[in-house]
Amino acid sequence: MATGPMVKMDQLDKVEKEIVSCLYTAGQALAEIAKDKPSQKQIDLLVTQFMNSLATIDSSLTDHIRYLSQVSTGQPHEGSSYASQKVLQMAWHRLAHARTRVSELERLKGQHATRSITAAQRQALLQQQQLQQQQQQQQQQQQQESQGSQTTATSQQQSTSSTNTTTSTT
Repeated sequence: MATGPMVKMDQLDKVEKEIVSCLYTAGQALAEIAKDKPSQKQIDLLVTQFMNSLATIDSSLTDHIRYLSQVSTGQPHEGSSYASQKVLQMAWHRLAHARTRVSELERLKGQHATRSITAAQRQALLQQQQLQQQQQQQQQQQQQESQGSQTTATSQQQSTSSTNTTTSTT
């Protein structure tokens, strides 16, 4: 399975070499044209080589772009964990948003309830709300720390996996 990306990289290396060859041919054609007495036959040969190289480069790059567009459109791709990481990240974001909304609703409920209670009850309710806010902040900090450690662990697993893949291919 690790040969897929390496094959693509080898193909891109070939395209790069073809580009160098194409530029060299173009340079030779221009050098021939710059001569006092250019050979039309030689110029035609170099231009034909240049055009053929250009067509090969175009088709190769088009194939690679097509491949990359298939990989990046959300279709399952072996070795890629981006989609699942993104789903997890969005789930954490939705959870944080839901907690924020619930806290806001509790605050509004508390404000509404304070209109019809005594001063001592208000004070107790405010203390309770402050305690809840502190607990929520602690929970959010713990979640952020756990997300950071999960992200670090995922990165370490991916780098270990890529190191193992590189070691196994060599």
